[in-house]
Amino acid sequence: MQNRLNAYRSMWLFVFFDLPTETKQDKKEYTTFRKRLQKDGFSMMQYSVYTRHCASRESADVHVSRVKQMLPPKGLVTIAQFTDKQYSRIINFWGNGRKAVTPAPKQLEMF
Repeated sequence: MQNRLNAYRSMWLFVFFDLPTETKQDKKEYTTFRKRLQKDGFSMMQYSVYTRHCASRESADVHVSRVKQMLPPKGLVTIAQFTDKQYSRIINFWGNGRKAVTPAPKQLEMF
């Protein structure tokens, strides 16, 4: 079990998207996509940037497949995968101050 939860095996998924919001239908598809990401456990890091922790590469693959199934008909969606170790090296700046990245969840995923 220890091998399964190490910092090189657990993954962070980033979903970056640039979707059109010119028409009422575009806005609806944008909102639906965001809500579906949130329902699948993604959290907003910035506007149009959502992240999700996955306990393993296999779990990450499942969530990548889910994002592929919910792609809107227009716009750009990019998925990036980082190990927990790589994610821990991210540096965020809020104004002039530095802020640590969100830590990985401490609980095990059951599904």
